[in-house]
Amino acid sequence: MRVPAGSTGSAADDALPEAITLAQGAADAGVGLKLLGGLAVRVLVPGLPPRLRAGQDIDFACMSKGRKDTAAYLERSGCVPDRRFNNLNGDRQMYFTAPSGRPIDVMVDRLTMCHVLDFRAGFRRLPLTLDAIDILLSKLQIVELNEKDVRDIMQLLAGLPVRDADQVPDQVVLDSRRFADVMAADWGWWRTVTGNLDKLPSLVADNPELTPEGAQHNPLSQAGALADAAHAAPKGMKWKLRANVGDRVRWYELPEEVGH
Repeated sequence: MRVPAGSTGSAADDALPEAITLAQGAADAGVGLKLLGGLAVRVLVPGLPPRLRAGQDIDFACMSKGRKDTAAYLERSGCVPDRRFNNLNGDRQMYFTAPSGRPIDVMVDRLTMCHVLDFRAGFRRLPLTLDAIDILLSKLQIVELNEKDVRDIMQLLAGLPVRDADQVPDQVVLDSRRFADVMAADWGWWRTVTGNLDKLPSLVADNPELTPEGAQHNPLSQAGALADAAHAAPKGMKWKLRANVGDRVRWYELPEEVGH
């Protein structure tokens, strides 16, 4: 995999100010609406060079028990709902158009892509984004990584420490305990994530610019620490039985774009 260098957007394309305004307004109003995706990465590691992308949409997450309040808040904020889509799919995903015209996707309880990421447990840990490890997992669970996914992974690994969040409750970290729990619960998750972590050294060797300038942590060392945690986590019988089948049976889904 060859990763092209550089960002494709400009400051004029930047969706982050609008996204932060909506996320902060929700937090101030007591509404559970958290950023995910590349914009969440930028909130979590603001000191590193941003990845700007033209035409970027805004991805949010909410919980089902607060879904109606979330929808009402977005409408009060000038966002236009796709009522037909939301009526049909609102138990798992909602769609809006921001005042700027940018698309807004709101995932409910789970992010379903190559694997299913249930983000409810750590939803309230951070004020504006999902828990940092869930943002990283949302990228590492992609079987066919592209440039923006790799850059987001490297940004998180370079900007945040891998730690047990319970031991440092006042810090933003990549929670090693939560990561290990996800890896131990599902062999498919483990297979995809460890495979992607193993790819990073060769990607960086071919594309040194993937390591962000001003990195606070060595991203490859941190990737290695996560891989070690995935391998060391105690596995149950279900996990071991699926591991015996291995790659002979596909362990992931190939998500399709949902039309609005």
